[in-house]
Amino acid sequence: MSVSQDDVVATLARVKGPDGVPLTAGGTLSEIVVSDGKVFFSITVDAGAVKAWEPVRAAAEAAVRAIPGVTSALVALTAERSAGAGGAGGPAVRRVSGAAGGAPGAAGGHAHGHGHAAPQPAVPGVETIIAVASGKGGVGKSTTAVNLALGLAATGLRVGLLDADIYGPSVPRLLGLKGRPQMGPGNKLMPMKGFGLEVMSIGFLVEEETPMIWRGPMVMSALTQMLREVDWGRLDVLVVDMPPGTGDAQLTMAQQVPLKGAVIVSTPQDLALIDARRGIAMFRRVDVPVLGIVENMSYFLCPKCGERSDLFGHGGARDEAARLGVPFLGEVPLHMDIRATSDAGRPLVATAPDGPHAVIYRDIAVKVRDQLAAAGRAAPQIVMEG
Repeated sequence: MSVSQDDVVATLARVKGPDGVPLTAGGTLSEIVVSDGKVFFSITVDAGAVKAWEPVRAAAEAAVRAIPGVTSALVALTAERSAGAGGAGGPAVRRVSGAAGGAPGAAGGHAHGHGHAAPQPAVPGVETIIAVASGKGGVGKSTTAVNLALGLAATGLRVGLLDADIYGPSVPRLLGLKGRPQMGPGNKLMPMKGFGLEVMSIGFLVEEETPMIWRGPMVMSALTQMLREVDWGRLDVLVVDMPPGTGDAQLTMAQQVPLKGAVIVSTPQDLALIDARRGIAMFRRVDVPVLGIVENMSYFLCPKCGERSDLFGHGGARDEAARLGVPFLGEVPLHMDIRATSDAGRPLVATAPDGPHAVIYRDIAVKVRDQLAAAGRAAPQIVMEG
């Protein structure tokens, strides 16, 4: 049975806000998106009323999920504080509340104190969360994230992968995963499984051609739910494929997720390195350790003759890592095999683990694992004996 936008509107008319006004009459609803049984919309309220509206958001989501034909529903609660609320002429502050009840964070302002982020609540069952990020798109960040996750799993770790790129989710295609997540105990989503990884992506909930025309707060609410309302089981490491760039959503994600470190992906060319510097600066601003830089598309190997060409220059990321005092994790070539296996949903580290490119990714994964292990060790105690 198919569900229409009118069906959703009729249902929401029976859900009332804290003031007793039906949702459909209060001017708080965004556009309602209905796609193949999946429903998405947001409720926008005043920042000071977020706590009062969270039960309404939950009731609206439950009501929509109960509509025959609805397979999943995602309802974001967003809030905007007027410019005058923080002082005349001051910038607007947007806050987001996720269904998990996590503390909202300023979506574009400074972290607490002098750029220091407040400790964030851990994700149940997940020991360590790391981000794979880039200052810009098109540098192979998602391909790197997938193969890094598989490389970490190859070392014996239990690994999950969260595709946080709401506007352009690539992980389902890179891992060849289709279908949609099922609901598990406690009304939590069960992650999909791909090549031994526990995987969650907005791409499982919407069609590839569906445009995600969402504002930053709604994006953050969706990410919060995919992170905290998923039954990840027991994981040693959760790899987060971050959205590209260093804007509102990226900074807020870095502030609200308890990240143990970040891997920056860049190409060797100067333009990409400029953006990589911004990414490093963003993570340092919120006290997230930079685990290192990966130089992707570092050089081109001709598949016929084996000749090497430095199409985008070479060594720029290594030099930048040395200049900024962060580890250099490795060079990944531009090669047909990497492109072809990625497009086919058969990542190299899983399908050709002994190949030369898989070895490169596994070496990067070992360096990341060793850094995380070193960071987790207690400092030695010096005992003075009299």
